Amino acid sequence: MKKSLIILLVTFAASIAMAQTPKITPVKVDFDHVKEVINKPGNLYWYPDLLKKFLSNDTTMTLEEYRNFYYGYTFQEDYDPYRESTYSQRVEDLYYQKNFTREDKDSIEFYAEKSLKDNMFDLEQRQFYAFALREKGKRAKFKVHEFILERFILTIMSSGKGTEDMPWVVICPDHEYNLINWLGYVAIDHQIVGDGIEYIQVQTDSDSETKGFYFDVRRINEVEAVKWIE
Repeated sequence: MKKSLIILLVTFAASIAMAQTPKITPVKVDFDHVKEVINKPGNLYWYPDLLKKFLSNDTTMTLEEYRNFYYGYTFQEDYDPYRESTYSQRVEDLYYQKNFTREDKDSIEFYAEKSLKDNMFDLEQRQFYAFALREKGKRAKFKVHEFILERFILTIMSSGKGTEDMPWVVICPDHEYNLINWLGYVAIDHQIVGDGIEYIQVQTDSDSETKGFYFDVRRINEVEAVKWIE
């Protein structure tokens, strides 16, 4: 991704996140428990019900519902942590421009929406979509999708602290960068530290205590290993 585009995304994400991110208590992700509850009909977290609520843009969904929806997706047949929509590049090319015409904003909204229909967990396209809605003055619709984007970010943040002993758990490698952008940082280096743990160094002032964040990608690796064998 081009550096200028990264900065645009960081600026937009930070403008949404500012003064909105509540304090949350990290809870370790128990994938065995997630698998159990999402596959039990009638359960509060039965996956078909969560999917129906999500697709209806239901803003009453709780953080716990989002946690089971997000991490439960890894147990669905169509789960692919590396999925990319054929429309995503068209959106990025438009968003990279310095100035936007009405037609540009319409196109960003149109193709970002199509991208999300291909991959509802593409958080970058969600930022593009929310950006277009805000720029076009569609305030009510923007607030709904701002809520959705925020909930996905909070879901990841609720899984840990981004530290070596409590890394954030993601179901897609791109979500590492999405979260870092949301927090207002720019990634400058990526390292695999072993055992499904990755470290991303961020650009900060020399006196800053924050140097980078840790992510847990073990579930991604586990699913990919099974698919490779199949």
